[in-house]
Amino acid sequence: MEEEKKEMTFSELINAIAEGKGISRDSVLAALKEAMETSYIKFLKGGDDAIVEAKIIEEEDGSVHATLCQKKKIVKEVEDDYLEISKEDAKEDCEKTIAHLEEEIDYLKRPRGEEKKEKEDLKYLLALVKAEKSNIKLNNFYSIYCPLNELTKLTAVSIRTILRNKIGEAERVALYDIYKDHIGEMLTGIVERSDEKGVAIKVGRTVIELNKKDMIGDEYFKPGETIKVYIQEVKSVDVDGVKKGPQIEVTRSSEGFLKRLFEEEIHEIYEGVVIIKGIARIAGLRSKVAVYSTKEDIDPTGACIGQGGSRIQKIVAQLGNSHEKEKIDIIPYSEDPSLYIAESLRPAQVVGVAIKPETEEEGKSAIAVVKDDQYYVALGKKNANIRLAKRLTGYSIEIYEEQKALDDGIEFESIEDIRARVEEDKRAKERVNYAERSLRLAEEREALRQAEEQEKAALAAEEEAPETPIVEEAPIVVAKKPVTKVKPGKILDEVEPIAEPEPVKEPEPEVKVEVKTTTSLDELEKSLNTKTEKKVETGKKHSVKKEEKRPRKISEKEIAHEKPLEPLMNTMPIYTEEELAEVEAEEENEADYYNEEDENLEYEYNDEYDDDLR
Repeated sequence: MEEEKKEMTFSELINAIAEGKGISRDSVLAALKEAMETSYIKFLKGGDDAIVEAKIIEEEDGSVHATLCQKKKIVKEVEDDYLEISKEDAKEDCEKTIAHLEEEIDYLKRPRGEEKKEKEDLKYLLALVKAEKSNIKLNNFYSIYCPLNELTKLTAVSIRTILRNKIGEAERVALYDIYKDHIGEMLTGIVERSDEKGVAIKVGRTVIELNKKDMIGDEYFKPGETIKVYIQEVKSVDVDGVKKGPQIEVTRSSEGFLKRLFEEEIHEIYEGVVIIKGIARIAGLRSKVAVYSTKEDIDPTGACIGQGGSRIQKIVAQLGNSHEKEKIDIIPYSEDPSLYIAESLRPAQVVGVAIKPETEEEGKSAIAVVKDDQYYVALGKKNANIRLAKRLTGYSIEIYEEQKALDDGIEFESIEDIRARVEEDKRAKERVNYAERSLRLAEEREALRQAEEQEKAALAAEEEAPETPIVEEAPIVVAKKPVTKVKPGKILDEVEPIAEPEPVKEPEPEVKVEVKTTTSLDELEKSLNTKTEKKVETGKKHSVKKEEKRPRKISEKEIAHEKPLEPLMNTMPIYTEEELAEVEAEEENEADYYNEEDENLEYEYNDEYDDDLR
């Protein structure tokens, strides 16, 4: 069994309408109030000049109260009873309305379902009428409330119709507010309908019409296809002061559409490294795009064409599906009008250009001389090439064949001279810029040098300034304390601030330890040779490197006796130069135990010596 759908509250219903239409919640409520007021005026049947007011009150507990009333001005003498009312009539009407509402509420003693909601509305209305009773004064407006259940079914239908229209108007106003800030941008939509008049494009919640004249050549689209359009204009349409929504004009045949395609496909243009200086276009036939590079190491025409024409082919592929593809000429922009005119007539080969003096009648005009077999190429199909060159440069261009120009004696500047002059002007401009930069750098360095000199001068002035005399302070007299005698070997717990130094004691003589051994040097050598022979017999050999040889360990048995050491004093002994010389001599005698012949001996360590090494 399917679960019953939960009935939406008034607030949830308003929010759903607002979200579905893309408008604000306040717009929906304003449209509802306006629909109620307009329908109530028709319900009164007294004229459109009636003053009515609709209110929608939402309580904190979620309940909603809607009221409708007609307002009449309280006057002494009534001239128009449709708009005015006397004080006595207002009081009488108020009493009658209160009695009627109390009777209706009393009738609904035990309401259920819809009757319960109706009783709550009647109680709310009764409170408003009672409050209105105290407001009955001359020149005030008296509100005549109308219970909603007394409205006819025709009035309810009228409210619904007007509400739908008002929400539609609010939706169109919202669309206008959205799209008015997107003029000059590209839109992508879905074709909803296509006929001989044009194409209907679904974009978001709105449908935009693309006229046939704004399409590229004889291109065609099928429903469901994706299409790109350029927003050319957004207008607000008003009929008798009522806003009927925006009129969004889109196109695919304008120069702006082609410019946006270049920005999407060529990242140098999008990043601003290559700048489009001008576009002239005959949609579906031919277009000319003048480009300029802000960096000398980037070729603007090469960046637009791409390797093997890959970039320009992507752009051409998006210019409709006509039988004949639109051709695009990439023109390098030049500030020199002669060179710019010569480049704009591509693919024709221009021999020379002559700039005519500018006049008010003709404006800017020029003569372009082409080779004899390039005349019709310069004109182009349907004169498209010459027309686009005129639009691009802003000059009225007249085409002459080379031979005819020579016969007519027309003086013109050859294309080679034009290029050489432009190059020389470019170099001269670079020299001027370089000189300006050098001068600016020199000025900056001079300013920096002057600042450093000023800083040095300030430091020198500070050094030469008379020094502040130093005030000699009175000497601090410290009273001497008696010296406490301390026994040797003890550390003082407290350090006296001032103590007299103790006399330096003479260093005591070094205690020499004599070591006597019971084994002679010859006996030691024999024992080493015996061990070596045993090692060779067993096959175990250990080579001892020179750097690994260590002094032989003397066992306890080899030591006959040691002279007991006298206890050392707490003070560290100080050695004289003669005693240090004796210590060095003893170290040299110990080194004589090892001669060069012993270095090549192979022997094994005894167990005791090996254990000590570990």
